[in-house]
Amino acid sequence: MGPHEACSSREITVKSSVSESGGTSTLSQAVFGIAHLIISLGIILATDKILKKAFVAAAIRFPSALFGMFCIFSILVILDSTVPAAATGLMNFFEPALMFIQRWLPLFYVPSLVVLPLSVRDIPAASGIKICLIIVGGWLATLSVAGYTAITVRKMVNTEMTDAEPMAKPPPFSTIEVWTWTGIFLISFVTALFYPTILGTSARTCLPFLLASTVLGYMVGSRLPSDVKKVFHPIICCAVSADLAALAFGYFSRSGLDPVLGCYLTKASSNPGAGDVLMGFLGSVILSFAFSMFKQRKLVKRHAAEIFTSVIVSTIFSLYSTAFVGRLLGLESSLTISILPRCITVALALSIVSLFEGTNSSLTAAAVVVTGLVGANFVQATLDKLRFRDPIARGIATASSAHGLGTAALSAKEPEALPFCAIAYALNGIFGSLLCSVPAVRQSLLAVVG
Repeated sequence: MGPHEACSSREITVKSSVSESGGTSTLSQAVFGIAHLIISLGIILATDKILKKAFVAAAIRFPSALFGMFCIFSILVILDSTVPAAATGLMNFFEPALMFIQRWLPLFYVPSLVVLPLSVRDIPAASGIKICLIIVGGWLATLSVAGYTAITVRKMVNTEMTDAEPMAKPPPFSTIEVWTWTGIFLISFVTALFYPTILGTSARTCLPFLLASTVLGYMVGSRLPSDVKKVFHPIICCAVSADLAALAFGYFSRSGLDPVLGCYLTKASSNPGAGDVLMGFLGSVILSFAFSMFKQRKLVKRHAAEIFTSVIVSTIFSLYSTAFVGRLLGLESSLTISILPRCITVALALSIVSLFEGTNSSLTAAAVVVTGLVGANFVQATLDKLRFRDPIARGIATASSAHGLGTAALSAKEPEALPFCAIAYALNGIFGSLLCSVPAVRQSLLAVVG
């Protein structure tokens, strides 16, 4: 072998070794990344489950996830003031889980929308129209009150607006992901048609294709043009996609739509449906808000006056304006009381109406969901029309008027507003619950309702 051939042979060997080394390194990084995601997300999920069991055992009706969120936030603040490196390390460790939750955040609020047809069937048409008017008009009014209050208080205390910490955005969905979920949907749909109880129960058998249809709806909705998404948010695509899949299965299996929707959200841990799997992440979503709040802690502290004042004013306005307009429109008292906490997240809204007699909890859940749906669908366009530019006013106004669904919708496009959405979302529910637990407040609300 000549010198040129030997040199070329060595170059090929070196390049081959480098290539193999690079491939092995990339593979190991991918495996490590997946393991990191599973462990970090698993810890958050396990924490949520442990807190839930502890609160149930102690007969505490307050949502455990909100308590956990403030605990995590407090721990991070304490670590940051004593051992800053530990706080940074903790943030870095949970980063994969936080990105996963942020990427799929809107999906976890969809199940209540999917089964909405089952919740509103017993409401008279005339009363339903009045309720819709209260929900839509009340959402816009509450959003305006919260946003303008934040801006007014800032001018009063003369707080200079500063930029929020940049928040990383999750990657878009790839074509491979879309085709993978499409394959899961088709295979599981056909399997469920021919073998209705192959996985033990109808709910478990329907779970794969109903879950896949929901995910595909979100992926397709996420790819819509920006102008379209301002009035037709991906959350709407999720619900429509899942309902169409349930309708098709009900038609081909001759079982009808209602039984399939009943399989979507069973609320039974021993027999979960697709909706139960998705809603199982809701507690983890609230826990993850603590990390977003911590990242923007300086800004939250700087603008505490705007945040707390806006939440208190908007919560009081939402409760009493709903009671007043319900009486003005001649809506039945029991229905008006049932929709009082329309701007408060479902878990706390159900606790609030349980303090009153003769309420309809199904209507409460439906009213909360529809309020969130309106917010998710129109919040960005409305905020732009009202000229709320900064993330503080946008975040507070969104969460105070449309709770979790609005938060999910806005944060998907504007992650820098998420910390203010999170704190307003939590405080709105907490303050509303505390307010309605006072007998004098309940009596005053009943007096307004008539």
